[in-house]
Amino acid sequence: MFISRPFIISNIFLFTLIPVNLALADVSKGTWMPAAPAPSQRTEVAAAAIEGKIYVVGGFNKPSLQNALKFAISNDVEVYDTASDSWSIATPLPEGRHHAGIASLNGLLYVMGGFTQSFMSIWHAVSTVYQYNPATKEWRELAPMPTARGALGVTIYQNRLYAIGGYDGKYNSGAVEIFDPQTNTWSSGASMPTPGDHLAVATSGNRIYTIGGRPDLDYHRNMGTVEEYDPHTNQWRPRANLPTPRSGITAGVINDWIYVIGGESENGTYNTNEAYHPGADQWHTMTPMPTARHGLGSAVVNGRLYVISGGPTPGGSFSQANEVFTPPAVE
Repeated sequence: MFISRPFIISNIFLFTLIPVNLALADVSKGTWMPAAPAPSQRTEVAAAAIEGKIYVVGGFNKPSLQNALKFAISNDVEVYDTASDSWSIATPLPEGRHHAGIASLNGLLYVMGGFTQSFMSIWHAVSTVYQYNPATKEWRELAPMPTARGALGVTIYQNRLYAIGGYDGKYNSGAVEIFDPQTNTWSSGASMPTPGDHLAVATSGNRIYTIGGRPDLDYHRNMGTVEEYDPHTNQWRPRANLPTPRSGITAGVINDWIYVIGGESENGTYNTNEAYHPGADQWHTMTPMPTARHGLGSAVVNGRLYVISGGPTPGGSFSQANEVFTPPAVE
């Protein structure tokens, strides 16, 4: 059968145009790409970046005979170099922690609170604060948080660390405790209106936002609550709810947008990626993460959000996933 040349050319054009249009649609909501997987399978980690390197700290290792006596609670510190797409091992935490808070400031890493083992329980909340210096490869213990808690959020504003929310072993804490590394002292802010754990906490502009989470470690009651804290007036106000109520989430800020990724519920894990614009008080649905998971860590380096580790199914599950989100170009 004879097929004309114009027919062939027009159909080639048609079939090549379709994926191009789909690609453009994806780009408008951001794109994902895989990166080198983490050395070990973990969940409930904490992660923060210093000078292009992401430190992934603590959590739970995948259970084995070697870690059974520690209930698989991890003190591992694995370091991802975003420039070389490679991993290395850093000095372990002095003691294993899961569901800890983390932040980096002025080239130093701070790990706050979390849970550890006490007798047969793995949910013993602690107030410990550890500081890591990459130059000396040493950890040191600083003044503890006034309130012991895990599954909290930690963020930075004007060279101070804000430790917010969490679970103290019996109840949710609404504590807003502010650490000054220069003086190694703590002060308190107004308590958050809706206490919760497994939430995301992020700074955008001159405000701090608490997002999602759950009450009393119960992911059957995930929350979509979003509240904004003004450090200057020491006041809170409600903002537009997270469209998909979730807990066990992570968040990163790029160009003042807050990207909230992952999570879990009784029905499964989330690959959901929703972006909040504080100025407009609006949420936007972005390209979902390739691998749904909870208990994941994240950090922003050079305008990209690296999302690492976490469990692919609710509860105790583990991964080495390392996936990178590039947001849409800002016009």
